[in-house]
Amino acid sequence: MAKKRIVVLGGGISGYGSAILAKKEGFDVFLSDAGKISDLYRQRLEQWEVEYEQGGHTMEKILSATEVIKSPGIPDKAPVVVAIREKGIPVISEMEFAARYMGHAKTICITGSNGKTTTTSLIYKILADAGFDVALGGNIGESFAYSVATKQYDWYVLELSSFQLDGMFDFRANIAVLMNITPDHLDRYDYCFQNYIDSKMRITRNQKSNDYFIYSADDQIIMRELEKHPVHSAELPFMARTAMASGAGDASLVGGVFTARAGKNEVEIETEKMQIKGLHNAYDAMAAALAALAAGVTPEQVAESIYSFSPVEHRLEPVAEVGGVLYINDSKATNVDSVWYALESMTRPTVWIAGGTDKGNDYSPLFDFAKEKVHTLICMGLDNNKLENSFKDIVPNIISTDSLDSAMRAAVATAKSGDAVLLSPACASFDLFKNYCQRGELFKEWVKENVK
Repeated sequence: MAKKRIVVLGGGISGYGSAILAKKEGFDVFLSDAGKISDLYRQRLEQWEVEYEQGGHTMEKILSATEVIKSPGIPDKAPVVVAIREKGIPVISEMEFAARYMGHAKTICITGSNGKTTTTSLIYKILADAGFDVALGGNIGESFAYSVATKQYDWYVLELSSFQLDGMFDFRANIAVLMNITPDHLDRYDYCFQNYIDSKMRITRNQKSNDYFIYSADDQIIMRELEKHPVHSAELPFMARTAMASGAGDASLVGGVFTARAGKNEVEIETEKMQIKGLHNAYDAMAAALAALAAGVTPEQVAESIYSFSPVEHRLEPVAEVGGVLYINDSKATNVDSVWYALESMTRPTVWIAGGTDKGNDYSPLFDFAKEKVHTLICMGLDNNKLENSFKDIVPNIISTDSLDSAMRAAVATAKSGDAVLLSPACASFDLFKNYCQRGELFKEWVKENVK
């Protein structure tokens, strides 16, 4: 009998890991990337003797697949994906594929429009500190598939985007975490918010009664959707504005202290003692505490790990304070809701650097904070018209720039002692940068080299 043929589309972290796992499991494997594959991933593919191509797609080879694993960055409308689907070849995600081979392991899966990375990193830290045999994957850390291929773990903590959820069918999250749902990536969902919502709600797909679903009871969209999507797992809501209780457990923030309970285990956290500040981080910590308690970590360990957790890189990351001006790297804030939390946390008059590739943004939720806290908006992108027009009556001083260097020079010129310079773009980075990481790194480098 001929080997099942697996074709992997995309040679980034998701793709190379999937190809290696498929090879390990004895499949006939071919990886195709329209762009250039990094040297590290090419070396690993060659070590495992995986056939690959870069710089284009050989359709004959691709359409001979029994199943295709698609990297999340490739849209469904891409011609190669359309051709695959027209031929009736199943298209799945790395998560769906890797989960088939993870043995006895359990998963904690985190999604949401905002707060995913901090929450995922915090959950991973708590479990690792507690001595659990745990791997970090999905949108951050190592490829989930590569981790499954090279070592068996007891737990996988996975940050999942809507694109990854779209390609999951039989996958099951033992502990599912849904932080929030706000408009994002609408360009990938036909500019229909409900399509994006439906993708996020897939996090509860296939869950059973002995699983857990952790979600924000303050998020009106989630609460509305729960009326339409019955959940079969034990519910653990968290909240700061809503009064709600669950028999399985919950977490609530009152007066700067939150209490999280899952089953018989309960922990109390004073938010002032946390290194990560602001309401958004309190939400992240509540979700993480519930997930860790549900996984069996002791309340004492949960508290210790939360208190010692440092801010995630590129998320409200303090870079330096020079001449009384605090420079903050929030490059990971690629949507409006992330910026809302950033501006909410600002305690200083702010020079705000925003802009990039617009994703169908509605900036109106930011108007109140911008009017109250921002004295200068520096637009950094190749097309700043929408951003400028949105804030022309809100922020007194708006400066348009088309590079990081010009944006930073404008920031230094307008910031006064006691101010904050906040890079919180609300947009994707692809007009000027490879990704949000590069944007954040270049911001930090510029500050260190030029601000004296």
